[in-house]
Amino acid sequence: MASYLQAEHLSKSYGPKVLFDDIGFNINEGDKMALIGPNGCGKSSLLKILAGVEKSDSGGKITFLKNIRIAFLPQECTFDPDKSLIQELMLKAEEKFGWTDNEHRWEYERRLKEILTAFRLTDMEKPTGLLSGGETKRAAIASLLAGEPDFLILDEPTNHLDIEAIETLEARLSRSKATVLMVTHDRYFLDRVCNTILELDGGSLYLYRGNYEQYLEKREERLNNFRAETDKARNIFRRELEWMRSTPQARTGKARYRINAFYDLKERASATVCDKAVDMEGLESSRLGTKIFNCKGVSFGYEGKMLIDGFTYNFHRYEKVGIVGANGAGKSTFLNLLTGKLSPSSGTIERGESLKIGYYTQGGIKEAGFDMDSTVLDTVNDTRLLNRFLFPHHTLNSKLSTLSGGELRRLYLLTILIKAPNMLILDEPTNDLDIVTLNILEEYLLEFKGSLIIVSHDRHFLDRLADHLFVFCGDGTIKDFVGNYSEYRDFIKEYEKSRGGDGKSREDSAAKKEWKENREQQREKRRAEQKIQKELETLEKEIASLTDEKNAIEERLASNDCDIDEITRLSERISQILPLIEAKEERWLELSC
Repeated sequence: MASYLQAEHLSKSYGPKVLFDDIGFNINEGDKMALIGPNGCGKSSLLKILAGVEKSDSGGKITFLKNIRIAFLPQECTFDPDKSLIQELMLKAEEKFGWTDNEHRWEYERRLKEILTAFRLTDMEKPTGLLSGGETKRAAIASLLAGEPDFLILDEPTNHLDIEAIETLEARLSRSKATVLMVTHDRYFLDRVCNTILELDGGSLYLYRGNYEQYLEKREERLNNFRAETDKARNIFRRELEWMRSTPQARTGKARYRINAFYDLKERASATVCDKAVDMEGLESSRLGTKIFNCKGVSFGYEGKMLIDGFTYNFHRYEKVGIVGANGAGKSTFLNLLTGKLSPSSGTIERGESLKIGYYTQGGIKEAGFDMDSTVLDTVNDTRLLNRFLFPHHTLNSKLSTLSGGELRRLYLLTILIKAPNMLILDEPTNDLDIVTLNILEEYLLEFKGSLIIVSHDRHFLDRLADHLFVFCGDGTIKDFVGNYSEYRDFIKEYEKSRGGDGKSREDSAAKKEWKENREQQREKRRAEQKIQKELETLEKEIASLTDEKNAIEERLASNDCDIDEITRLSERISQILPLIEAKEERWLELSC
């Protein structure tokens, strides 16, 4: 099997921060490799060095197999805003390939149009300046794939893509014979495309064959072995340190090798393992009342396009809603309506008085008004929380402009959570976050004592967190689906099978029946939740009333002003109250879990 890439002695630093030093690795023909690691560890920098966009500090050596076609997808893609989509992509292709005959040009254009159509970019005369972020990313990917490269270097290819586009790319890369190296934090995408994981951790590289679950097992095994070896080295080091501190006579010339070995041992014993994780303990939420958002006949559109048409729904305390749909279907607009950033063109949205919203937006760094010349500590003046969010002491005076995209998003997330919201609205929260942070965020949100609304293209994230989905179907239609995203996709596949053979919009009665049954399931679930919620509220009031009565009785008994009859009566009453409180508290805990 041919070696497609051999990288040797690569290093990269930014000021005093060393990302990696003297690393090397090999990629063989047919490998589909995911490069993963913590935010800010240097993943994007490494890809840029391989793609020739940046240079290794130490020079190093990068050798690609001769005559293979290489394509690089950066995180952010830019086009000339005044040119049409097809014109801009063809001009870029001509610059890259320098065609000497029309046959190759025509063949490329044919492939490009086919791939653009697969990515739902059918208006190819549309000016690129009018494309959304997701459409721009899809166009850039289509341009790369149309060139039929032998080696693809992809930096966060799924960022800004909706789930349908991710699944389209996933299917193409899975079938492709191209060799792939990509940075991704999408765990489903990683599992379904990649066969190898390359981890950049603490400036070193570690190679794992297999899927994500196998990587987790092998990584933990590696860390356990590292800890055991370090402990052993430290024990030996303590013994050798005593010898080194002994009198010079004890250290004869014959022991010179032992002195040299001592310094090697000291370095090994001082090694640490980089396995820190974000700590979200202690980030509490405010008490949430029964009224969240009550939406009645909400509609919104602009420029003749209806995004939300007659939406009616009362959100419930503690529910976790996932929102899915194509780019431009109105998901972010819907969130802005709920939070009051936009007003509906018709209908009403009532918000609970106790509602305290934490809104994590896609453009949050800019919208939060971060001053990129300010420091981490200027932004969040709490060293304890910053340390727990993986901003160690030496980074606190770093300017925001020096942080990676993932580090900035982690800091932005912290600025929202420290305000103790009871309603979290997260618009694409997984973009740029590393896998470790994603896992911790998921665990936190599973235990979050409030309501949750998530727009996300991360299927793993939605599967773990969402109780049900609002599906934005286009033309203002929003459907409520009971279940997680994988269940929804299975349903859609069955639904599409049941449609007419012509593939048009004719719906089979079985599909209609299934949609109706799902809707009825949702209504039954809501009725059950409302019943539980009502009982919880009643229990809270009864527990508070009984507790007040108990405290009053105890205060009266302690006053020494009671006669024997009153003492008897009050004692009997408190003996009745205590088991009542205990029983109601047990029932409250049972319903709350």
